[in-house]
Amino acid sequence: MTRPLYQVLACTLEAAFNCERTGNEEWFGKHSLRLEVLVKKFMPSGSGFDAGTALKFDNQKTGQLRFTTSFHHMNDQGMYHKWTTHEVVITPNLAHGFDIKVTGANYNEVKAYLVDVFNHALMTEIKNEELTNAV
Repeated sequence: MTRPLYQVLACTLEAAFNCERTGNEEWFGKHSLRLEVLVKKFMPSGSGFDAGTALKFDNQKTGQLRFTTSFHHMNDQGMYHKWTTHEVVITPNLAHGFDIKVTGANYNEVKAYLVDVFNHALMTEIKNEELTNAV
C-alpha cells in the first residue's frame, strides 16, 4: 500500500500532537523523529535548497503543513550570489488535495519554482515499508 507524502506527514503530525496533548512523551518523540526522517529524505534539499527544508511544529490547530526553507540563487555567470528565505504553507483542499502558498521574496520568480518542487515532493508515493524503516 502507498500514500502520498503529504498524507503521511499530516497523519504523523496529527499523531504527534495527540501524544503531546495527552502527555505521551515516548510516542511524541517517535512521531517527531519519523517526521524529521521523512522530511530529510523526501523534501527539497540541495540544488539551490542548500540549507534543506524543515517542518514547523506550530500548526496543530490549522490543519496545515508548514515548512521553512531557503533558496540559494545563481547569477548569470552560474555563481551563487543571493539567498531568499521562505515559508511554504500547505493547506488542505477537498477538491484538489492541497493548495500551496509560498511567502518571502519572489526574486527571479522563485515562488513558482518552489510551488512545483514542493508539489512534486509532497505527491511522492510512500510505501508502508519506507514508513517502518523511517524510524
